[in-house]
Amino acid sequence: MNFPTGLGTSDADSISLLGQDLAHDLMGKVGFGELAFWLVAGRRPTAGETRVFEAVLVALADHGFTPTAIAARLTLLSAPESVQGALAAGLLGGGSRFLGVTEDAGRFLNGLVTSHEGDWDAVALEAVRTARAEKRLIPGLGHPVHKIEDPRTPVLFALAREEGVYGPHLALFEAIGRVHPEVLGRKLPLNGAGVCGAALADLGLPIDLLRGFALLARAAGLLGHLAEEQRRPIGMDVYLTVDRNATYEP
Repeated sequence: MNFPTGLGTSDADSISLLGQDLAHDLMGKVGFGELAFWLVAGRRPTAGETRVFEAVLVALADHGFTPTAIAARLTLLSAPESVQGALAAGLLGGGSRFLGVTEDAGRFLNGLVTSHEGDWDAVALEAVRTARAEKRLIPGLGHPVHKIEDPRTPVLFALAREEGVYGPHLALFEAIGRVHPEVLGRKLPLNGAGVCGAALADLGLPIDLLRGFALLARAAGLLGHLAEEQRRPIGMDVYLTVDRNATYEP
């Protein structure tokens, strides 16, 4: 029985990864972001693709005391010997409200891109009208904190254009940003996490794995929170604040 893989293997003298000698061909020569892209896509990204991909990872690494960060810190408080448990707790909290927008926006845009072509403003207008009629939200439209503009959004659009990887997903998302006030009667910002989803889709990465890239980025942010929790702990204060203000209602 065979168990084929094109990723990695090793023997007594060497380690192979992606058809390369890990020690001599990759270490010190390939950045982690480039390697992550390569592992998933099965092809080595261009310099421009790597730059945009790593910009996405940076954009998604941390957003303050979100539930994912709090979960990681409180798990470390409860089990300080289990860094892996604390990191996993934070990652498990990545869902539809936090981190999931990257996947949701990419999937939404991809569904329209694969079934339409041509005038993206017209496609966007139809999509927004349909969503409003069905009382659905447009994934990636609006942000709970950045009410005027998400500072990540224009940077990602500019980088994609500069590196020649601005494709139909980003074009459609930008069109949604232009036309939605006509339907909704108000202007909402394009969420940076949503632009990340569009950018990843334009890079040709699998739609079903887009949340995985958001989690990859957030793992770095969570590790930073755990390091800070060890240096300047706030977990006990968070726990005691909730506990001392709990109201028992039998």
